[in-house]
Amino acid sequence: MRSLAVSQEKIVLLIAVVLFVGFSVFLKGFLSSGNLVTLVRGVAILGILGVGMAIVVIGRGIDLTIVAIYAMSAAWTLQLASLGVSIPAALALGFLLALAAGVINGVLIAYLEIPALFCTLGMASLVYGFVHYALVPLQVVYLPASLNAISWIGGGFVFGAPTPILFFALISFLGFVFLRFTKPGRFIYAIGDNVLAARISGAPVRPIIVLQYGLSASIAYLAGMITATAVSSMNTNVTNSSLVADVILVVVLGGVGLSGGRGGVRNVIVGTLLIGILLNGMTIMNIEYTLQNVIRSLILLAAIVIDSIVNPRDEQTAQQGDI
Repeated sequence: MRSLAVSQEKIVLLIAVVLFVGFSVFLKGFLSSGNLVTLVRGVAILGILGVGMAIVVIGRGIDLTIVAIYAMSAAWTLQLASLGVSIPAALALGFLLALAAGVINGVLIAYLEIPALFCTLGMASLVYGFVHYALVPLQVVYLPASLNAISWIGGGFVFGAPTPILFFALISFLGFVFLRFTKPGRFIYAIGDNVLAARISGAPVRPIIVLQYGLSASIAYLAGMITATAVSSMNTNVTNSSLVADVILVVVLGGVGLSGGRGGVRNVIVGTLLIGILLNGMTIMNIEYTLQNVIRSLILLAAIVIDSIVNPRDEQTAQQGDI
């Protein structure tokens, strides 16, 4: 099974390279500096969210709240700053909102044993509705002048490299180190592989699940602030967009198994490259948004089918932990 997973990663990377070369040759403006900056920033945000999603999926969970947290916590930060709240306080409160949503997800899933799919789907609606009703009544919140001091987070450059891609690299590195070289990271793989065996072996299953969703929410908040400072606004309607499907797509397409216990940050990077290049190319070709959604949906469905074949999960393998 391991060789199949590696082959999937290599195939996806090859397709991404072919797409990039093809678009460079046949699409006018694809290689322009402006479009490449747009491509890099889009890939960075998708990749950062993908790392957060992967941490949950590897532990055999799913986080459909990630985009709602990404949009609404950043929007509240901008709203607070526009009302005169200091930068540190606005950032802290926005982060606490995101973290609270993530921890609540984790507690409901770990301790009340609510299925992650339904819990995070409901929480996504709750976060969006509550923030809109009580905290941010606007659809679009603009970056106030008081936050210009941190506009470099999403709109800056370091030695010619856009800061979003540097944040993506940093989050990817930290995610890799966490999953591969820390005890909680190894517990996540163990839980994803076989939760009963992990519990018997002494893994603190419930706290680790809460940690997963807390980390996912924290990463989502960072991605939200990068977006907000890059485009000087946050459109809360993105919560109801197809972005969450794109995030799941880059995770599964890259080779992270939905059955848990498989994959890592490298798989997210590969999947992000392919989907980022594809979405950018379709936008340049002026493909209708509805058709783009159809194409993405077909790719996501195909990725899930491939994942079910490459990383099967049945009763026997679940008992053995052999996936």
